[in-house]
Amino acid sequence: MATTYYDTPADLEHGETDQRLNHDKKEDVRDRSPEGRAEEPFGDEVNAEVRYRTMAWWQCGMIMVAETISLGILSLPSAVASLGLVPAIILILGLSAIATYTGYVIGQFKLRYPHVHSMGDAGEILLGKFGRELLGSAQLLFLVFIMGSHILTFTVMMNTLTDHGTCSIVFGVVGLVVSFIGAVPRTLQKVSWFSVVSFISIFAAVLITMIAIGVEKPGTGHVDATVKTNVYHGFLAVTNIVFAYAGHVAFFGFISEMKKPTDYPKTLYMLQFTDTVMYLVAAVVIYRYAGKDVASPALGSTGHIMSKVAYGIAIPTIVIAGVINGHVACKYIYVRILRGTDHMHKRSFLAVGSWIAIALVLWIVAWIIAEAIPVFNTLLSLITALFASWFTYGLSGIFWLHLNKGRYFSSPMKIFLTILNLIIVGIGGCLCGLGLYVSGKAIHDNPSNASFSCANNAS
Repeated sequence: MATTYYDTPADLEHGETDQRLNHDKKEDVRDRSPEGRAEEPFGDEVNAEVRYRTMAWWQCGMIMVAETISLGILSLPSAVASLGLVPAIILILGLSAIATYTGYVIGQFKLRYPHVHSMGDAGEILLGKFGRELLGSAQLLFLVFIMGSHILTFTVMMNTLTDHGTCSIVFGVVGLVVSFIGAVPRTLQKVSWFSVVSFISIFAAVLITMIAIGVEKPGTGHVDATVKTNVYHGFLAVTNIVFAYAGHVAFFGFISEMKKPTDYPKTLYMLQFTDTVMYLVAAVVIYRYAGKDVASPALGSTGHIMSKVAYGIAIPTIVIAGVINGHVACKYIYVRILRGTDHMHKRSFLAVGSWIAIALVLWIVAWIIAEAIPVFNTLLSLITALFASWFTYGLSGIFWLHLNKGRYFSSPMKIFLTILNLIIVGIGGCLCGLGLYVSGKAIHDNPSNASFSCANNAS
């Protein structure tokens, strides 16, 4: 079946196609792909026992919403308290706009190279085998770190609900087991139904938190338009906002399991509208009534009873959002090992056993990370610095530069987009460098939360 390959985001908006690509589409895909693979990641599924390319655009959108709007929203009120109301609102809206654009570029890169299933595949196009290993390993580590952050939040939730009923390590193991069980389905379409529950869960939990804080008013009622801060505390808050938009690492995998990949822009806009509105409202309202001492995760900012209610309602999103990221991590290894074989499409012992073994190993590693860095904001900052800085921002700029090689100054629009994408690459580098500094300092300066401790880590 013929595929239309769009030149750039600007060209797509104007309905133009790349004439060089249209000249010989078959030659383009096979020659520009390092291994000459023109096929989709899952191959021919006509008579397959297990099919992967089954998601409608709205199902993909729900998965993207569930993956993105989870832990990130819980750290935003404390970020507002650290930065001040005006700078925080500007950053939430500004980073949202950039994340929308970079997500769009990822979709264009996927349309140009249909075989791309992961950041590793994209890295191979950019830098050959070295790029494949570099970006593939980084993607896997990023996802495992996010999985660890969900296990950490699970322990915080259990400590809150049970008043630290037992050792926090035990709660972490329970979170590990629950998440592993949720990782058993192999197709995203099945996981997409979980995502609906996840969204309802986080929406209800945040709504209850806002109402409870509005009634209790634990803060002084004073709102700072700006606050005096330093590079360390200010940038630590910035990284938490960046993390709230850090879903891009999984976008190639999500698009690969859509029935119509060309519908991807609709899923992206659905995601960005939903998360931006929720982030802005939740961050401002909770900060307004909780004050400068707002907790992170934000669900702990209410009174003792309402905090338990909010965490209880948030259980599905704490688990499911982690499971979605875990699914993408497992799928990366699974596809890489079994790609080009019939095993992915079967329910044989080898196929199912491989999936379960991969999931078990990855969730154990995630649990170790959660126990090693048991501070919520610090873990988010470290994840942002190492990975989200590039996967959400910097790499998309590089993708655009690759797609438009040799035409950077061919028109005024191209010149503008070239400058924009160079700035985006610079943003990624800045977030990475400064983020590593502030997260490293936070880990060094916080000895009160020892690794692998039974201590209560609830706010």
